[in-house]
Amino acid sequence: MKTLVFSDVHLSVSPDGRDRMNVFVSFLRQIDPNEVGRIVILGDLFDFWFEYRHVIFSGYFDVLCALAELRDGGIEFHFVCGNHDFWAGRFLEDRLDFTIHREPVLLDMDGRRVLFAHGDGINPEDRGYRAYKRIARMPIVVRLFSMLHPDRAMWLAQRVSHGSRSMFRVSDLSQGPEVEPLRRFAMKALADGRAEVVMCGHSHYPVKEEFPTPKGPGLYLNTGDWVNHRSYVESENGEFSLHTFTPAPE
Repeated sequence: MKTLVFSDVHLSVSPDGRDRMNVFVSFLRQIDPNEVGRIVILGDLFDFWFEYRHVIFSGYFDVLCALAELRDGGIEFHFVCGNHDFWAGRFLEDRLDFTIHREPVLLDMDGRRVLFAHGDGINPEDRGYRAYKRIARMPIVVRLFSMLHPDRAMWLAQRVSHGSRSMFRVSDLSQGPEVEPLRRFAMKALADGRAEVVMCGHSHYPVKEEFPTPKGPGLYLNTGDWVNHRSYVESENGEFSLHTFTPAPE
């Protein structure tokens, strides 16, 4: 059975995110549970995600339904939280049977140890973000945020996300600020024998490179994103390949 891995879809309920939402739903609906046994989402599936006790964001309805259909088909889901959805939790666990990983995690894939990480906070220059992440995960902060009306919370999150992208946008994604730190992180994890394969997201730039491990060649893959590339990784029988989704013509 195949495993699919993707990240940084950045699903947005804003009008300019509708096309990406529709294409991603098309991608989910063409997945065959008879061929795919597991899906690993390496964070930032949503541009913003927060779980209220009795409310889910209606703009994500089509995607949540498509994920539920795949779950009903028997597909196993793992979700490694990213910097846009580190508040993922009870709803995804209880309603979609996601296994939530709040930190990088090692999973076995066809006998190979694979280290999965979104990639946020790995860059040594991200000291401010690491402090923010610790604060944002505090129960008192989560509780205070939950007091915001969902519409207000989504509006605020969209403003922050747009400002962040504008601040860190680069013309050449291969030279983005997260590309080399993630590459060095993968090289070290492989060299230390921590894993045989390392997979990350976050940089929005798809990569597949070989690096040495104590037992032979290892792999670093970055899944890229769906904002610019519509890229994902497919694994079968211990082999890993990068792919780009092209929707069928209407």
